[in-house]
Amino acid sequence: MSESVVTELRLPSRLGFEKVAMDTAASVASLMGFTPDRVEDLKTAVAEACINAIEHGNQLNESLCVHVILVMDAESLEVKIHDQGAGVDQSEHAVPDIDRKMAGEEEPRGMGMFLIQALVDEVEYVQQPEGSYARLVIHLNADGERK
Repeated sequence: MSESVVTELRLPSRLGFEKVAMDTAASVASLMGFTPDRVEDLKTAVAEACINAIEHGNQLNESLCVHVILVMDAESLEVKIHDQGAGVDQSEHAVPDIDRKMAGEEEPRGMGMFLIQALVDEVEYVQQPEGSYARLVIHLNADGERK
């Protein structure tokens, strides 16, 4: 593949539609040659980012959409998940205290960002006045494994 190929989705802010983005990302990653384990990592990360966009960014407002853009090239797959809401407080992107959560001293919620960061090669969160987005990237090497 010598040039980038772009796939776009517009999803309603309704829980359950993250599965559409997850399945689309999995199909694209499989076409690119990622291993099944890496495809599963991507599916989890994309679903979690979409749920965050639906719940936190768009506040479950079904009149707002989640825009998912997948850009594949010979070396990587980039997935941008845009919401139309006011955005998520950047402090929510802090690394959670796993020990405190496991001990029941903190709410179990808030693990999504940690999970996303553990499953993909690059993560970026950008907050803008017209919404925010999460940018996830996984890199492909010769055997489809994580670099």
